[in-house]
Amino acid sequence: MQAINDFILAAAGQPWVLLLVLACCVIDGFFPPIPSESVVVGLAAVSATAGVPNAWLLVLVAAIGAFSGDNLAYLIGRKVGVQRWRWMRTQRMQGAFRWAGRELRRRAASLIMVARFIPVGRVAVNLTAGATHFSHGKFVALTAMSAVLWGGYSVVIGVFFGQWFEHNHLLGAIIAIACAVVLGIIIDRVISKVRGSVPLEGENIPEEDAPPPPLV
Repeated sequence: MQAINDFILAAAGQPWVLLLVLACCVIDGFFPPIPSESVVVGLAAVSATAGVPNAWLLVLVAAIGAFSGDNLAYLIGRKVGVQRWRWMRTQRMQGAFRWAGRELRRRAASLIMVARFIPVGRVAVNLTAGATHFSHGKFVALTAMSAVLWGGYSVVIGVFFGQWFEHNHLLGAIIAIACAVVLGIIIDRVISKVRGSVPLEGENIPEEDAPPPPLV
């Protein structure tokens, strides 16, 4: 166990770790299997007791990556729509796209801000915003704010739980990540209950060759 802790501490102090965080956050904007929250929260937990990587720098890198990933997903959605690839056509993703399209027309600002905290939700919103030609200027502004909030939120969770495990960085990271996952699920459930945002099976997503009217 001590060898694992020493490895984690040594790796956390390397410059490439922040590049890993950046890459994970960028890819996670359009490909949900990449666990960007886990990477950020886990490193923040180590930072709480070891001092590396720097927590403020971690927030900055995570926010830049999240912002870049969200806007890259927007451009992908605008270019290819939401039915091009097989993973997009799964029942879960199609339901998420229907939900995102409906909510973008009802409450775009709050949706884009909140969706950043829900892995599958943010991908669906990002791609759908592009596919429906939602105002790119508004999307940039909203994702800039949401990325900073998300980066700060993820690091705070890691630091809060990581500080209790000064001599076991691995356990601290695992507990912080588990708590972040649980909080994400709770946020998702609360939003669904409060707004009644359960996807409707009967709704249809516009075909790529007949794009919906722009959202402005």
